[in-house]
This record gives sequence, C-alpha cells and structure tokens, in this order.
Amino acid sequence: MRADDIETLISVGRPQVAPDGSFAVFASSRPDIAANRAVGQLWRVDLPDGAPWRLTRGTSDSSPRLSPDGTRIAFLRGDAKGRPQVFVVAASGGEPVQATDAPAGVSQVEWSPDAAVLAFVARVPEVGRYGTVEGLDASSEAPRRITGIRWHSNGLGYIGDRPSHVFVVAAPDPASEPFYEPAPAVRPEGETAPKRRLVAAEARQLTSGETSYSGIAFTADGSEILAIADDIEHRAPDLRNRLVAVSVGDAGERVVVDRDSDLGIDAVAVAPDGLVALIAQDLGPDGVDFVAPATALWTVGESGLRRITDPDAFDLDGMSGQIGFAGGDFLLQHAARGRVHLVRVTRDGEISTVLDGDVEVTGHGSGGDRILAAVAQPDSFGELVLDGHGAVTSFGTAAQAAGIAEPRELVVTGRDGYPVHGWVATPDGDGPFPVILQIHGGPYASYGVHLFDETQVLVDAGYAVVYCNPRGSAGYGRAHGRAIRQSMGTVDFADVIDFFEGAVASDPRIDGSRAGVMGGSYGGYLTAWVIGHDYRFAGAIVERGFLDPATFQGTSDIGTFFGDEYVGVSMADISRQSPMAVADQVRTPTLVLHSELDFRCPLEQATRYYSALKRAGVDTEMLIFPGENHELTRGGQPRHRMERFAAVLDWWSRHLPIDGGAE
Repeated sequence: MRADDIETLISVGRPQVAPDGSFAVFASSRPDIAANRAVGQLWRVDLPDGAPWRLTRGTSDSSPRLSPDGTRIAFLRGDAKGRPQVFVVAASGGEPVQATDAPAGVSQVEWSPDAAVLAFVARVPEVGRYGTVEGLDASSEAPRRITGIRWHSNGLGYIGDRPSHVFVVAAPDPASEPFYEPAPAVRPEGETAPKRRLVAAEARQLTSGETSYSGIAFTADGSEILAIADDIEHRAPDLRNRLVAVSVGDAGERVVVDRDSDLGIDAVAVAPDGLVALIAQDLGPDGVDFVAPATALWTVGESGLRRITDPDAFDLDGMSGQIGFAGGDFLLQHAARGRVHLVRVTRDGEISTVLDGDVEVTGHGSGGDRILAAVAQPDSFGELVLDGHGAVTSFGTAAQAAGIAEPRELVVTGRDGYPVHGWVATPDGDGPFPVILQIHGGPYASYGVHLFDETQVLVDAGYAVVYCNPRGSAGYGRAHGRAIRQSMGTVDFADVIDFFEGAVASDPRIDGSRAGVMGGSYGGYLTAWVIGHDYRFAGAIVERGFLDPATFQGTSDIGTFFGDEYVGVSMADISRQSPMAVADQVRTPTLVLHSELDFRCPLEQATRYYSALKRAGVDTEMLIFPGENHELTRGGQPRHRMERFAAVLDWWSRHLPIDGGAE
C-alpha cells in the first residue's frame, strides 16, 4: 500500500436495520485526493444476501437514522455553505428533502417514536460571531470574556460562545411538492418580495443557556428527549455530567441523573420497553478519575441507577458510545487485545458473544431477528457483517489489490516478566530490513488488527514495522491501563523497548542495528522520552506530542485534568516525567511534526521542544501543517495526509535508508 492508496480506505458507519430485518442502510466515507476531502454517500442493502447500492449521491452524506416504521431516512448533508443539515429521503430512494437550516450546522438527529418529529442538536452562535452578522469577520468581533476553566476544543475552537442545544422540527414528507424560486415581480408599495423557502417547517429550540447538550434519545412515549448536559466548570476540573429529560412541550427539563452520581456519561439509549441505558464512567467524587476509567453499562429505572457490567471484568469499548438492543438484551462492543467484539448482555449482566475473531467492530444495528455489524479487519478498513451470514459488502477489494502486508502477532516477556502484546509487519523477501518502532497515542488507546495505512506505507517502502500495546493501553484490563498513572516513562518505556528487542530477535530478517522510532500524541511523548534515554535509533519522528506537561495545563483543551492525573501537579513530579526535561540529552536526529490548529497537544508543545533540540545541537527539522488539528493522520485533508507521508518517507530515506547507506 502506498500513500495515494488512502483512497481505498473506505470506512462504514453504524448501520440501521429495518424493523422487520428486511434491509439496512448505512453511510460510507473515504478520503478523495482530487476533492481534497472525505467523500461518502448512503447505501442500502437488502438482507440477507442483497447487493449494496448507493441510495444518495451527495458529497459527504452521513449519520443515517431510519424512521421507526422503516419508510424514511433522516441523515446529515452539507448545505450550500457546507454546514451539515438534516435531510430526509424515502427508504426506497429518491430526492432528499431538507429539514433544517441551522446557522452553525447540525451534529445529531433522531426520530420521535411516532415518526412525526425530528429532534436534533445544533450549536447556537452568539450574535455577532461566526458569520451571524453579514460582513463582520472574526478579526472584528468583540472580545471574548472567559470565566470557565474550559474555553476551547480540538477541531472546533472556542466553545463558550456557541453552546449546543436541542431542537425539534416537524419531519418533512419526501413526496411533498418542492419549493420554487420566486420570479421577479412588481409589487405594491410596502410589500416584501417572498424569499425562496428551504425548509417546510421552522425548528423550535427546546434548551437554552450556557450548558451544551448532546447524545439525544427520545423517551418511549415521545414526550421527552433525554440529553447529556455538559456544564463548563468555573472553579475546578470536573468530568462528571448530568442526564436530563427535556420536554417536547413547554414543561422545561428535569434531571434524571445528577452530578452527584459521579458519572461521566458517554451515551444514552432507550430500549423498546422504555428502559433507559447508559454507557458511563465512575469518575469518583472529585470527578477526575479518568485514567483507564471504570466504564460500564448502567440502567436508569424507578429505583434509580443500576450497574449492569463490571468494569474490572468487562472492558466496554466506551469510545464507540453505542448501545443496541436485541429482544430484551443489550448489544455492546467489547475491547480485547487489539480486537473489538460485539457481545450480547442480558439485564442481569450475563454476557455472550455475537461476533468475535480478528475484527474491530465500529458500529452495529439490529432489526427483526437480524444483527448487523460494521467492522474493520486486517484486509479491509470497513465492511458489514451479518450475524450468521458473513460479510454483505466488499469495500476492501481495492485495498487488497493495492497490496497488504499481513502483520504477525507476537507476545514478548519483558524485563520484569510482564507479557507485552503486539505485532510485527515485514516486507516480502529475505531482508535484512531496517526496522521502525511505532508507538500509539492515548495513552489509553491501542493498536489493533484493522488495516492501518501508516504501517502499510512503511512496509511498502521496505521497512519492518514493530508496534505493541504497552502498559497504559486499553483492552487489557484496568490495571494494565492504570499502570502508568503518575509513572509515565517507566514501565511503558520498558515495554516498548523490550517488545522491540523481542521482535527483532524473533525474525532474522530484521536488522536491529538499523532502527528508527516514531509516534504521535502520547506516542510522540514516549518517542521523545525514548530518544532522551536510549541512543540506538538512527532517527526519530515526534508527532503532535504531549511534550511539556508544565505548559500543557494552560494551553490544551484537556489541560485542566489530563496532566494532573497522568503526571501529577508538583514540579518535581512533572519534571520527572517530562520529555522537555531530558531534551538536552537527545542525540538522535529528530523530525517534529505538528498541526497549526491542534488544540489537544497545542503547537507550542512542538515549537518549544524543537527549539530545545536546536539548542542542544540535535539534527532536527520541524514541519507544521496549516489548517489541520490533532486528527491530521486520521481525518485531515487528503493532500496534507499525502504530504505528511512524503515527509515521513523522505526523513527515513535520509536517516534510515533501505540500502543501509549513510546520508
């Protein structure tokens, strides 16, 4: 796989299955280099053995939601200004009808139980900002008064002056008469010419104020909308939030789960019988115990909150934020050793497997007696798999034709006896191959079995690639994830080095004397830590790194809590775990990669680290991508992703050449 083969990385969104199980709809997305953006449409497939076909032909149609009767689909599509709006199309196909005209776009849409109303979430910008006043650009806006300890978010920017609110609008009929442009006409004095209508009904805002709302779901009777309420803290960080029920009428809102329950709620769903289910983390009374959090399935009944799953025994994939239903049971995604499996959980907490093997389930849906899962696999970035019938799509064909190296799974016993799990990917042939150690971000994340373009491009270029899930990673139990809390750069450092040495020893084709190291975000942290303590590597790439915990608090969108919990608050603790504190010990040639609009690991983390390396006399370069944020490698402009790959391969060709020559 080469850099331009990112166009073959077709992802599949969460499928929606018709109530009788006869068909499903879903969205696809892929990077398009010529369009320089992600493109995708909605698809329909008849179950169990129909061929998928495009239902819509928009540029980036996404997030389909089937109406309860299975006749219509609400989805998100960019309007003429590129703002995501709700559109509705017949489930059998046809021309979509626009349902919303939100000034800042829509982020989520859901149907009412009777399919008469659509609820949606949209940001409400303060008047005078974000184009709400024609001709008033950002540089001329009034100053922002900030009183909370959070004020911005990666990929968005300022948040306090555009909270997310809940709206409802009458669901349009896709078969209705379209609107027509009014023709010019002489009108009586004082009469205003009609404007072209975009939507049939005006939306009604149900919430207001500084609180932001997300994760909406109608109650079973349709009288209320459940929503996760996020209040910006003013005194101390607090990741706990509230679940509220917003009246569709005029009754306001009521609290269902308050902050004193100590939960950080990720997702809410309502079962067919009305039972409310949550994916939530117990964050403790201080609201910041988020390192390898105690994520579980909870229900909310007449007797209050009830925890269904044990977070120490069942690693719920809270990142997915998805709860499904099959009969009276729940469908959830379970993270385990680089895989994500689909499981069925009874209301008593009994767990059975629906889909396992070498897959990472990214979404699921059910209808009738059918369960459908969206999965990523070693040879495909996205497919749909039907329970008991296998794959119903073949989107991975193009990627397979481009050439995919199959990684080899490996467990290495570390210096303290701890088993370190990971993979080794190598080119075809006898070698010897120079080798690159890759380190993932997070840290509470993981490498997995899905098709990974960053590994594949390096292997295609002639490098062996070694990558693992050291202590601190997700998918191996909470103790594994919490092992580096206020001990970063200790056992995680030992694990990646021990795995690297074990991987090299396991394959004589890998030349451990010609090695490089690279990683992004937390992986950038650990790469910088490695080269401050280990001098075997010919080169390093430090990307979007958490590099200076001392300045992270006042610059990052997660700075109010992340560093405090992971490295501590005393200057002694911070310095003990800081790559900046050992920058003067680095001797390895280092490329620093960063994005200009990265608010997760802000640009100053890169510039200060780069300057420190320059001061230390290190051979170093820095590459900054304009207009990109922390998600460059996953969701950035395709051209920038191509240019990043070119820079990575150029750096390695100069500092770790395939033929073994020197620069």
